[in-house]
Amino acid sequence: MKRIFCLLLTVSLLSSLPSAAQLLVHKEKFTRADSLRGSLTPLRTAYDIQYYHLDVTVDIEKRFISGSNLFRFRATEDFDRLQFDLFDNLEVEKVVYKDQELPFTREFNAVFVDFPSQIKKGTIDSFRVYYSGNPIIAKRAPWDGGFVFAKDSQGKDWVSTANQGLGASSWWPNKDHQADEVDSMLISISVPKDLVNVSNGRLRGKTDLKNGYMRYDWFVSNPINNYSISLNIGDYVHFKDTFDGEKGKLDLNYWVLRENLEKAKEHFPKNVDPMLEAFEYWFGPYPFYEDGYKLIDAPYLGMEHQSAVTYGNKYGNGYLGRDMSGTGWGLKWDFIIIHESGHEWFGNNITAKDLADMWIHEAFTNYSESIYIDYVFGKQAGQEYVHGNRRGILNDRPIQGPYGVNKSGSGDMYVKGGVFLNMLRTMIDDDDKWRGILRGLNKDFYHKTIDYQDLVDYISEKSGIDMDPIFAQYIQHTGIPTLEFQWDDGKLYARWIAEVDDFAMPVKIRVKGGDYKFFDLDQDFSEIILHGAEKGDIEVDVFNYYIGVLFN
Repeated sequence: MKRIFCLLLTVSLLSSLPSAAQLLVHKEKFTRADSLRGSLTPLRTAYDIQYYHLDVTVDIEKRFISGSNLFRFRATEDFDRLQFDLFDNLEVEKVVYKDQELPFTREFNAVFVDFPSQIKKGTIDSFRVYYSGNPIIAKRAPWDGGFVFAKDSQGKDWVSTANQGLGASSWWPNKDHQADEVDSMLISISVPKDLVNVSNGRLRGKTDLKNGYMRYDWFVSNPINNYSISLNIGDYVHFKDTFDGEKGKLDLNYWVLRENLEKAKEHFPKNVDPMLEAFEYWFGPYPFYEDGYKLIDAPYLGMEHQSAVTYGNKYGNGYLGRDMSGTGWGLKWDFIIIHESGHEWFGNNITAKDLADMWIHEAFTNYSESIYIDYVFGKQAGQEYVHGNRRGILNDRPIQGPYGVNKSGSGDMYVKGGVFLNMLRTMIDDDDKWRGILRGLNKDFYHKTIDYQDLVDYISEKSGIDMDPIFAQYIQHTGIPTLEFQWDDGKLYARWIAEVDDFAMPVKIRVKGGDYKFFDLDQDFSEIILHGAEKGDIEVDVFNYYIGVLFN
C-alpha cells in the first residue's frame, strides 16, 4: 500500500494520448547502491533462505533497536562469500558462524561475508548477525517507510513499522530481495512489559525477561516476503472470532488499542466477514490458514503485512471518509480493510520477484476492491467503481519499473491496473472463466514468486487470447491504444494505433441501441460488418475498455 491514489483529476485525459504522455517521461539514473539492492548477483543466488529467527529489543525512549537474526539457508551453489543487506545507519556488531566471528565488509547497504571454507551445494547451514542502532523514522508512513513512534490518546507509547519499498533491511538484516521468500520465521520482539507486541503469524508465547521487558514470540509457518515482517507495540487488547471458509475454520484475531475495543468489535466483523467471503469466492481460499488472519491498530493508514494487516482508517467507511471513485460505491465499505486484505492473495500469496513488477500486487489489489463490490452489490456496481477510478490515472510513465535496481513503476499501477484487469474480464467475456483464472493464479502460484512473463503467459493460456501485445501496451508503455475508424465507399473499417508493434486486441462495437459484437482487430484496417451501421451511430464499449476512439 505504499501509494493508493494521487492527483485525482489533473491530466488523465491529456496524458492518455501517446504524444502527450511522452512529454511527461523522465529518465532516471541508478547507482551502484540501487544495483546492490535490486539485482540478483551470484553472492545472493548462491544461498536460498529457509528460516530466520529475528530477535530484537526495542528501546522506545531512545528509539534504538538491538538484537540478532539467524539465517538458515541451503546452498544452491558452492560458495565461500555471500551478501546480505542492512542499512548502513545500523551497525553490524558481528557475524557468527559455528562459534567463530567472520570477516565482513560493507558497501552502501550491502554486507559481504567471507566464510573460512567453501560451503558445498546442497548444504543446510546457518550464521547469525548481531546488530544495533537507531532505525530510520518514517515522516509520513506508510508512504515513506520506516519506524513510527507515536502515542495513543492516553499518552502510552505506540510503535509500528512499515517499510514496503524502503526495504526490510531498514531495520533488520536479511537477504532483501523479493525473489527469495523465507519458508518460515520466528519473530521475537522484546518491549517494555506494560506494552504488547503483535507481529506476523501465531503467538507462541511470551517471556518476562526480568529487566523491565517482555519478549513476545510469533511464528510464521508459511513463506513470507521480507517487507511483510512487522512489529506493532502498544497498549493492545485482543478479541477473536472465526470464519467458516473453504479450508475450514479460519482464526480471526483482532489486536486493538484499549480505547478502540468497543468500536472494533462492531466495525471489524461487519467488514472482514463479507470481505473473506467475496475474496474466497473470486480468488480461492485465504492463503494462510495456518497463520490465521489478523487486523492490528496502527498509527498510520495501513499496510498489507502478511497475516498481520495493519489498520488506521479511523473505523469508518471509504478512504478516510472519501470515495476516490466519485461513484458513491466506495463509501459503503472500509477501504483499508478491503484493499490491504486483498494483498493476502496478491502480494503475499503471489509475490513479484522484482520490485519492477510491484504493479502485480497493486493492480490486482485495486481490482479486488471492485470484485468485493461486485460480490456484495452486483457486477454493474463493481464496474461503475472501476470506471470512476479512471479520474485518478496520470499516464505519466509505465506502471512496470526497471528491473534489477529496486524500483517500481508509476503510481498508475493502482487505478490504471484495476481498470486494465476489468478490461481483460470484458474481453474474455466469460465470468466463470475469469473467476477460474483468478482462482487458478492463486492455486498454481500458491506461495510463489512470479514475474511479468509468468503472469502474461498464464492468462494467455487460460483465456485463449494472446495477451502479450495487450499487456505490453498497458503495462510497459505510457499511453493507451486508439481505435481508429474510417469510412470508405460506404464501408466501415477499423484498426488499432498503439506504441506496441503488432498490437492486436478484441474489442466490443455496436450500432447504437443494438448488441455489442466482438471484433478481433490489429494495426491494419479491417472491415467492420454491423447491420444497419451508418456514420454517427457507431458505439464502442469505452465504459469497460480504456482506449481512445478516433473517427475519420
